[in-house]
Amino acid sequence: MTNDSSKAPIIVIKDLHKTFGTNKVLDGFNLVLNEGENLVVMGKSGSGKSVMIKCLIGLETPDSGTISVMNKEINTLEQVAIDELRTEIGFLFQGSALYDSMSVRENLEFPLRRHTKKFGKIKDTTPLVIEALESVGLANAINLMPNELSGGMKRRIALARTLILKPKIILYDEPTTGLDPITSKEIILLMKSIQEKYNTSSIIITHDVDCAKAIANRMILLIDGINYIEGTFEELNASNDPKVQAFFK
Repeated sequence: MTNDSSKAPIIVIKDLHKTFGTNKVLDGFNLVLNEGENLVVMGKSGSGKSVMIKCLIGLETPDSGTISVMNKEINTLEQVAIDELRTEIGFLFQGSALYDSMSVRENLEFPLRRHTKKFGKIKDTTPLVIEALESVGLANAINLMPNELSGGMKRRIALARTLILKPKIILYDEPTTGLDPITSKEIILLMKSIQEKYNTSSIIITHDVDCAKAIANRMILLIDGINYIEGTFEELNASNDPKVQAFFK
């Protein structure tokens, strides 16, 4: 199946195993994300997608296997180095995860104040905040509170907060879940424009077949704890394997 080897790999997961009690969640999972690529990972609920992402950002420790992010092996890094690496990885949470007590501006300033090592201490955050908000088409929302935003706006603001650190990698966790079809399409177009503008490399966890079709340069189906099959949307959709077809019917 397709894998564009002309681009350098930015994330490499090899033979990842993770068990909880008697439940083998990941059983030799492999993944390669290339520079500038949108890679969709699909799997049924409880298949291990979220566990894989948590291992990737160092929130869970795998039982065995290796994870390399930008040529750095996660399980060999000290906490300070992991924190530094995380400034290069943007994460869009399923529920947007905005701080309710903070305005949009304060939500976007938060990562800048937290990660001073990357940018130094910034006296005037306004230009960076406005640039990030403009990139998601919501510069006029700068002084609003989260409870004044629609679901789609919250998702956009969360994306702006991710973009403000100028990450090389973005991890999207179910970016269109809970959104109406029109707003979902807007979010997908936004993700595409961000990839083009910033040349980000992204892993998109989704159940949404329409989202996968629109956004994926390549797809992996996580079945039985492994990367069961990978390829383009068209290649996977044309498969006669009943386990694969279950996702597309």
